[in-house]
Amino acid sequence: MHPAAAAAPIAPRFFDGFEERFITGPDGPMFCRIGGDGPPLVLLHGYPQTSAMWHAVAADLARDYRVICMDLRGYGRSVKPPSAPDHAPHSKRAMAGDVIAVMDSLGHDRFLVGAHDRGARVAHRLAADHPDKVRALAILDIAPTREMYREGDSAFAHRYWHWYWLTLPHPFPETLIGADPAFFWLTKSIGLSKTPAPFVQQALDEYLTCFDDPSLIHCACEDYRAAATIDIAHDDADPTRLQMPLLTLWGKDGAIEAHFDSLALWRERAAQVEGWALPGGHFLAEECPDRVIAAWREFFAAC
Repeated sequence: MHPAAAAAPIAPRFFDGFEERFITGPDGPMFCRIGGDGPPLVLLHGYPQTSAMWHAVAADLARDYRVICMDLRGYGRSVKPPSAPDHAPHSKRAMAGDVIAVMDSLGHDRFLVGAHDRGARVAHRLAADHPDKVRALAILDIAPTREMYREGDSAFAHRYWHWYWLTLPHPFPETLIGADPAFFWLTKSIGLSKTPAPFVQQALDEYLTCFDDPSLIHCACEDYRAAATIDIAHDDADPTRLQMPLLTLWGKDGAIEAHFDSLALWRERAAQVEGWALPGGHFLAEECPDRVIAAWREFFAAC
């Protein structure tokens, strides 16, 4: 266990009954936690986390769904692909391709998607590129990437400094983060939470252990570099609005509430949008899991 996780509370249950499996993706192994029976539901995590972030949500949803929690490429225990000048290997299109490969391997032609942060950006591209695969999309604490860059002002930039800092050329952010990865992870992540201790010991230990890897740090920076470049190019080239139902939830005390009109921005990108703020900061699945579960259950049941 990582020493920095010692003060975090211990979750009484942590993916009990879930299978851990590596599934071959287009560029290498994808780590998944899989549990439950019913309609397939894939859950995609955010930065700088892993599939462990779903520990308080997945078990409840697995009572009625086949839940697949993936580590995105470049994160956790999934493949860390080499980078390229155009950042394409870390684009949301490439990450969405991993989801398709995993779900195809598991025999799921159509599925529901629940996602947070970077994973929700992957989910957006997944739904745009593969509309026949995605039944419905529930996302946590983001507005669309292109529109956030368009609407973001200096106040947002100060609050979400990592959005810009992580895009600086290699190896500048990688070198500074790599000097003390745990300090960076904790300072950045706790600063986005409403509560001082939103993470349980098992998850935090996994986050910090995985983040103590130069290849992951580099891939995560590439994720943000892709978001500011090739991902926006893909968005600009694809003006089609999503047609499947989309639920967006965001933290009442977070940056989305303070700096953006989430519903208005998502309605630029999707035809069927509903959503509201939940009490909490950025990490809603860990700060207020019961409210996320309730909202998602009602939404998915209607889709």
